[in-house]
Amino acid sequence: MSRAETGLRAGTAGRAKAAGSQSWRTRLRNERMLVLLALPGILFVLAFNYVPLLGNLIAFKDYQPFLGISASDWVGFSNFSVLFNGDPAFLQALWNTITISALQVFFAFPAPICIALILNSLLSDRFKNLVQSILYLPHFLSWVIVVAVFQQMLGNAGLVSTFLQNHGHAGLHLIGNVGVFKELLTAQVMWKETGWGTILFLAALSRIDAHLYEASAVDGASRMRQLWHVTLPGIRPVIVLLLILRLGDVLSVGFEQIVLQQPSVGARASEVLDTYVYNHGILAGNWGVAAAVGLVKGLLGLVLVLAANRVAHLFGERGVYQS
Repeated sequence: MSRAETGLRAGTAGRAKAAGSQSWRTRLRNERMLVLLALPGILFVLAFNYVPLLGNLIAFKDYQPFLGISASDWVGFSNFSVLFNGDPAFLQALWNTITISALQVFFAFPAPICIALILNSLLSDRFKNLVQSILYLPHFLSWVIVVAVFQQMLGNAGLVSTFLQNHGHAGLHLIGNVGVFKELLTAQVMWKETGWGTILFLAALSRIDAHLYEASAVDGASRMRQLWHVTLPGIRPVIVLLLILRLGDVLSVGFEQIVLQQPSVGARASEVLDTYVYNHGILAGNWGVAAAVGLVKGLLGLVLVLAANRVAHLFGERGVYQS
């Protein structure tokens, strides 16, 4: 190694050591413009994500709105009795939530991956952009509009049922059918969010090195072998990351979507944890019970994220964070 290279490395190491030895006040002063730019976002997160966590105290109190949190009486774990004593309405809501979440994980979660793989295989960029635009559109519609569209299409007097009746067949009535309500919810989620979910997977696919496909083609790999050995491993970290985040939200299955359709099928088939909190907590005035159920749901989501992230590390994936 030459004397010039030795001096350059020594200078670089010295600057790195000096930067590491700077106090946090010095670094804060040096990066004050970046801190000022980030300050509004930090304040927003603190005000709307962390300060409201203090309201979880009402899960351990007999909360009365006119008294406030501080003046309400402590009741310990009494509000958690619906969980510990097996309230039938709560158990039914929990079962419905788990069933709907399982359907969405097994069917709605892989749908954007499949669509992204299909779009990525199209040769015409113009046709690809057209398909993307059509698929993205439902994401920008509110659930009120989405539910109305499905009612007009699949209701008792909807377009499909009317067409079948006019041609001598029995009508089709899916809206309000208790037997297929959970599957219908999953279909609505897939129709509304699949196109939007393909954005991340298309971005991940674009980062795969094209030379890998060329090398596999030279080795005689077919399109399916390239898909299995090049494409899917290339987007696997994104799939694992989104799956872990989805598991953390597994007990939330869409309040607005369900509450709009609940009157047509009844509470037994459609009650989930979010609507249970709304119906049995807020509307009934049981604020402590609502907070207790919400707190347990959040804790279970956190446990699922930590466990799934740990499993991802065991299989060599990065996951959400490095332990």
